Amino acid sequence: MKVNVPNLFVEINYLNYTFVAGVYDDSQNFKILEKIVTSNEETNKGRFTNIDQAHEAIKKNVQLIEDKLNYVFKDVIIILDNPDYSCVNISGFKKLNGSQVLKENISYILNSLKFSVTENEKEKTILHIFNSKSILDKTSNDNLPIGLFGNFYSHELTFFLIKNNELKNINLVFNKNNLNVKKVLIKNFIEGTEIINQNSNIDTFFKIKISKDASQLIFFDKASFRYAEHFNFGSDIIFKDITKVCSINHETIEKILLDRSYENKKFEENEFLDEKYFIKMKYRKVRKKLIKDIVDARIEEIVNIILNKNINIKSLKENNGKIYFTIKDKLIFDNFKNNFKFYFSQDYNFESHFINELEIDSLFKSGANLTAHGWKKEAVPITQSKNSLITKIFKSLFG
Repeated sequence: MKVNVPNLFVEINYLNYTFVAGVYDDSQNFKILEKIVTSNEETNKGRFTNIDQAHEAIKKNVQLIEDKLNYVFKDVIIILDNPDYSCVNISGFKKLNGSQVLKENISYILNSLKFSVTENEKEKTILHIFNSKSILDKTSNDNLPIGLFGNFYSHELTFFLIKNNELKNINLVFNKNNLNVKKVLIKNFIEGTEIINQNSNIDTFFKIKISKDASQLIFFDKASFRYAEHFNFGSDIIFKDITKVCSINHETIEKILLDRSYENKKFEENEFLDEKYFIKMKYRKVRKKLIKDIVDARIEEIVNIILNKNINIKSLKENNGKIYFTIKDKLIFDNFKNNFKFYFSQDYNFESHFINELEIDSLFKSGANLTAHGWKKEAVPITQSKNSLITKIFKSLFG
């Protein structure tokens, strides 16, 4: 990346746009110069719903940054946080009959896999491709086994794709602002690489994020982004269950949890909620233990759906990795984080760890680092280029 030349990044998530401008120094480290966070009412779960309003909102904020820096941007890098991407794991193979593994063998496999994905996913566009597995005669290789002799070679790639219409809308909004979308990075990918960067001995793990009305699960295997799944529920269903069963409103529940932590508490059957919580509603004789039991049952169900009984990740759970999880609702986290930790480790003896959501500055610095240097397991470190897809794969694999 050019030194001391401003670069523009924009994150599009469920609630906000975040505009960040910064420069790379001589060591290709990214320094943030300007940052604007603003609501994105013209989107729904990170998807554009009103192109004209989105165009105006982006135009206004980019203009503010350009005026401060006295610089006009031509390109933008997007960090995307929405549920409209999917992943495909696919393997190809080559019979060698005792001969060497050649570049040509691998190129044949890669060409076949890419063709298969594009032919079967015509309504989607590839954002990222990762080298997931490289196996020669049942032996996994961290590096490509070019030059080694064997009988059977297989190579697995993981493709992350976005719906064509979603990518078209992103390009349209920014093109209307005279900005070329140079690259689209999936936020979950950035967050996963940051865990690896901060933990030198960790490269296989699940990461789970539970927001108020949605949840996400991702899986990294030996530093390769292998899987992602989105769920249309979050921690709010815990409040809804308490409201329904105990006939008390959300505001009252918040007062109860704010006043005294339920973390690791044991209640007797005859312990009831204090009348002081029922200011705007009629007092109800609700057992404290009932609330704790409701929450515990709902957390177990959430964890079972996302992890323990999720058949989509059955084979991935055999890796015996770690779990990193984030609970964005502070009340739920403060009162029940150990309940989540217990159920995350219940069935598979996973080692689970709480982590905070990646701070804005860290997110963009990590994204900028991936933009400048790529990722060791990503076969295509850039999404949009005049080179063909296969050409970019070869450049990444062979230099």
